[in-house]
Amino acid sequence: MVKSFFWVLLFLFLTACSKNEQPIISFYYWKTNLKFSETEKTALKDNDVHKLYIRYFDIGLHPQTQKPFPVSPVHFYEDMKEFEIVPVVFIQNKVMLDKNLDIEDLAEKTLHLVTEINNKNKINCAEIQIDCDWSLNSKDNYLKFIEQIKKLSKKKLSATIRLHQVKYFKKTKIPNVDNGVLMFYNMGSIAPDSLNSIYSRKISERYLKSLKKYPLHLDYALPIYSWAIHIRNQKVLGLRSKLNFSELKKDKNFEQISPIFFKVRQSNYKNGVYYEENDLLKTETISPEDLKEMAEDLDDNKAQSPKEIIFYDLDEFNLNNYEKNIFKQVVSWF
Repeated sequence: MVKSFFWVLLFLFLTACSKNEQPIISFYYWKTNLKFSETEKTALKDNDVHKLYIRYFDIGLHPQTQKPFPVSPVHFYEDMKEFEIVPVVFIQNKVMLDKNLDIEDLAEKTLHLVTEINNKNKINCAEIQIDCDWSLNSKDNYLKFIEQIKKLSKKKLSATIRLHQVKYFKKTKIPNVDNGVLMFYNMGSIAPDSLNSIYSRKISERYLKSLKKYPLHLDYALPIYSWAIHIRNQKVLGLRSKLNFSELKKDKNFEQISPIFFKVRQSNYKNGVYYEENDLLKTETISPEDLKEMAEDLDDNKAQSPKEIIFYDLDEFNLNNYEKNIFKQVVSWF
């Protein structure tokens, strides 16, 4: 009897311990000039953040030569010795669609630029992350590129994974990386309708059950950004980022006509953008309730517990939309 009681207690203790191992908090940093504001420094300190995923550069196609070339390399204006840095390279899918792509050359040039940025800023990275929304038509080039990066870098390699790549992994295949990061945002299309393109539970539910079958370990990236979609005559003109919606409510040039839509009352310029009378702004935001919903749904459907929750992205404008403890709250739900 005593022996049985001991084993029950041990089981409960181990279960409690495993549940208390929360994921660490990390952030993506996506601006070209890396310089932290005081608000950003406080967020990093308050959340014990020691690991940052920093966009080093994009790879696109040169407008004249149509050959791959680096776009907007990052410039550091901070000493990063307190942080573990993961360089992130974002590759436009059209680069991988080129049937004549020299994969070895691209991998060598990619790693050369990563190394150049590291050396210039005295950064010694142990991991590199590749961010590409590859498709069925680009998968062969992309998977070969990953293999080449892994072979040449001899570092830990991670890759971003989209929901459709999880559900249809037998078709889209799985890159040969050490782990993936599930991008749990940008779920819908940028459209004039009333749906939120950043996050929709209805859309995510189509994919969540596939997580248990996905063989690659996944950490999760969650959104904390917002934007407005500029609409004219039912056509999308573009995305307007860093619009303060509280200020918009007070602006006499705009009228809030629904919880998510603003109508332009009279033509005007705001933040360098021209708004014509009767234009619409559709606001898309992520609430604390949305983040809780995401965490609970991911936790219910996970194959393995995530080691990290990475928030996209570290920016004073985004941080000011949340209470200081929101990030610790989110990881506590896993």
